Amino acid sequence: MARLRTTKKLAQRIDLNYFKRPTPFKSAKLWLSVLVPFLALLWIAWHGAARDSRVYSSGRMSEAHAVLEKQCAACHVQRAGEFSSKAAYATCLACHDGPVHHDEELKAVVPACAACHMEHRGRVNITAASDQTCAECHANLQVSTGVVPYATHIYSLEDGHPEFAALRDAKKDPATIALNHAIHMKPIRRGPTGPTVQLECADCHRSAASATSTAAATEWKYADARYVAANVSYKVDVESSPPATRTLASPRKTSGRELMAPVKFPTACAGCHLLTFDKRFEDGVPHDTPEIVHAFVVKKFQDYIAAHPSELRVPRDPNRDLTGKIIAPEVRVLSPAQWVTERTTDAEELLWRKTCQQCHRLEISASTSLPRITPTRVTQRWLPHARFDHDAHRGFSCTGCHEKALTSTETADVLVPGITNCKTCHAPGPDHAESRCFECHTYHDWAKRKEVRPTFVMPGLTTGGK
Repeated sequence: MARLRTTKKLAQRIDLNYFKRPTPFKSAKLWLSVLVPFLALLWIAWHGAARDSRVYSSGRMSEAHAVLEKQCAACHVQRAGEFSSKAAYATCLACHDGPVHHDEELKAVVPACAACHMEHRGRVNITAASDQTCAECHANLQVSTGVVPYATHIYSLEDGHPEFAALRDAKKDPATIALNHAIHMKPIRRGPTGPTVQLECADCHRSAASATSTAAATEWKYADARYVAANVSYKVDVESSPPATRTLASPRKTSGRELMAPVKFPTACAGCHLLTFDKRFEDGVPHDTPEIVHAFVVKKFQDYIAAHPSELRVPRDPNRDLTGKIIAPEVRVLSPAQWVTERTTDAEELLWRKTCQQCHRLEISASTSLPRITPTRVTQRWLPHARFDHDAHRGFSCTGCHEKALTSTETADVLVPGITNCKTCHAPGPDHAESRCFECHTYHDWAKRKEVRPTFVMPGLTTGGK
């Protein structure tokens, strides 16, 4: 007969108090549940005794404010033995003036500093405000005058940002220097008989710092040392158009390598474009005002004829006889003054109508014998409402951004790259360069900043004074 094994009999074999027996795992859990809170309390008490406020902080502070990590009272108001969760607006102004953005903006409340510059996020750039903070106003921009000079619905660089103003409405370059970029970007003959050269952008265009440095002065490939060393009567700075008004000054330090300096004749042009005026002289005229040039030419001819009086006898040149004109005598004997006047007239006819006019726009007036050179009006800063740093982009070829320079034949062509070009690198995501608003724009009008009264003393950066 088979043995019967019921569930009840099987259950009687199980020890119902097995969970009460101690095991290594249970002992470890017990000790951990007691020891960890005790150690945590001990760690908090130790930091409290050391007056280290980081234990209560929500995170490390930015690099600019790292020295204040243990000084909670420097930013947070203390009430009833504890600190407020938000930094007081007045404490920010104790160190930073924070001038306003635009006075005419209709936003009801000026945002607090912490609304854009959030702390306790680690060693981050605290000036790196999010696009959302900018869009609070620029997504629906309104001003008290009713006329908004900017785009009114901008959310980010990718959403709503218009094309650069320099490229809108078919704007033209106001510069008066005649320059064909397309010709200069191709192999050209340096002189009437050669050699053939291939110009590079840096042969003419360099940043202000590198263009004026002593070391760089000897590195211009097509410079003429005589013109580089010469003093001129005009001021190059006057030629550059000033930046647009309403521009917010940037608080960043400038290195002088952000913008390209105006191209100068002595360093970029003199090696190829000669200012010779007569076969008797190898030297060219100064690159200066017509008055300076005229005085130079007259002096040259006066010195020459004094040393070569035989040339006062001027033979007739048959090649210059014109039909219907009275044939001049075979030989004319001139006085030194007459000879200088005739040679000066011929030389200046060449200079004013060909040599100088090849690049400059000359204005001829009946009231004076000398022309007037139209101001060059070189625009040095094409993006007055934003900042751009050529030095930060020095690893990229010039034509990679200024592609239009390869085909531009007119001075009026604006060769600034469009916003689409910028977006190829500046876009959201870890594989792209920074594209948030603060990268190119500034909020505070630092030109209106005010000096603040210092409140911290060393050592310890404790508030107060002696």
